[in-house]
Amino acid sequence: MSRRAPGVPHLRRERGFTLLEVLIAFALLAMALTLLLGTLSGATRQVGQADARTRAVLHAQSLLAETGIEAPLREGRQQGAWEQGRYRWMLEVRPYAEPRGPALDAATDGGPRLLEMHLQVSWERPRGGKLEWRTLRWVPAGLEAAP
Repeated sequence: MSRRAPGVPHLRRERGFTLLEVLIAFALLAMALTLLLGTLSGATRQVGQADARTRAVLHAQSLLAETGIEAPLREGRQQGAWEQGRYRWMLEVRPYAEPRGPALDAATDGGPRLLEMHLQVSWERPRGGKLEWRTLRWVPAGLEAAP
């Protein structure tokens, strides 16, 4: 049994981390941060793509809602751009043709006409994309513009 002198504290051997343990901890931390940053950058990219699609949908809904309101709906193609050219659109209006049968042309008997509207919206950034809509519109007799 060892004896100590009165008033002298007992010296204990304190053990710290070895250099190898510290290096392994830093390596694990670096891997975890790399995975976290990769996940965050992927999420940021997806948010940018969702924003672009949402803006395209809102522009398209507005265009489809106002088409035929300010001016009579006419057959043919129109195109344009929104947000200084960031989004481009093309609208094609043509008589509706039934895919499984003969085309009905009510215009010959003076009745309303059914027109098909096909809208394409495309953009380049953040990642290029394109959306398409098809809808039908009744045009009462006498309200359609000449083609």
